[in-house]
Amino acid sequence: MMGSKDDTCAILKRYREEWGERLSLLAGPGKGFAANYLSLTCKSDIQANYYAYADQDDIWEADKLERSIRWLKSIPEDVPALYCSRTRLIDADGKQIGFSPLFSKPPGFLNALVQNIGGGNTMVFNNAARELLRLAGEEISAITHDWWAYQVVTGCGGRVFYDSYPSLRYRQHADNLVGMNNKWSSRFVRIRMMFQGRFKKWNDDHIKALLKLENKLTPKNREILHRFALTREKSLLPRLVGLAKLGIYRQTLLGNLGLIIAAIFKKI
Repeated sequence: MMGSKDDTCAILKRYREEWGERLSLLAGPGKGFAANYLSLTCKSDIQANYYAYADQDDIWEADKLERSIRWLKSIPEDVPALYCSRTRLIDADGKQIGFSPLFSKPPGFLNALVQNIGGGNTMVFNNAARELLRLAGEEISAITHDWWAYQVVTGCGGRVFYDSYPSLRYRQHADNLVGMNNKWSSRFVRIRMMFQGRFKKWNDDHIKALLKLENKLTPKNREILHRFALTREKSLLPRLVGLAKLGIYRQTLLGNLGLIIAAIFKKI
């Protein structure tokens, strides 16, 4: 349970009385939503073939699990695999108000280092991916559990599938911790956060966390991680040239322009 202040806990307890062992209620560490999800992910007594995060009051489309598991079954069981998708945005009353951005560039570690493309509420992953997350542990400083999963799976040579089909209706309301981020107001917030050093701090934390899995990263991605960490700290021209040669990328033109600005001001 995630520290809910409404009647969620009482409602779930009533369902547990009706469903019995089909529903378990667990108390998280109470250190934010990412820590709660990582704590749940790392619990050794939870065993399944596939795992899905469910956030807030979003609505899964009826075929979400069927679509995701069909793809996951096409991947060998020993290969870490992660499904995620685009979302349909709805307001507090369930009325459609738009879609999340449609990403066209392929998923990969060079993208995952600087951007998350999949909301946790769309993610489904296999046991091989789950074991990597467990190996890293729940004490790492991940900004969000979903971005961390994207980095881990791509970094360790796994497969990520971004489904352009909106598998979920993502409810937007005033209390969302993470919501629609493609409005100009949201972009200006992210720009301000970048100049405040938040993006650089996130990268510091992610690099430190990924080093805990260094022996699981592919040789190529291990080299990318070390080069990324070193290049970020160089003087202006070597920093810009080094990051360009490295090939990190975001999914949109504006996103990549933001990367260049961050690199210029040493905020990456």
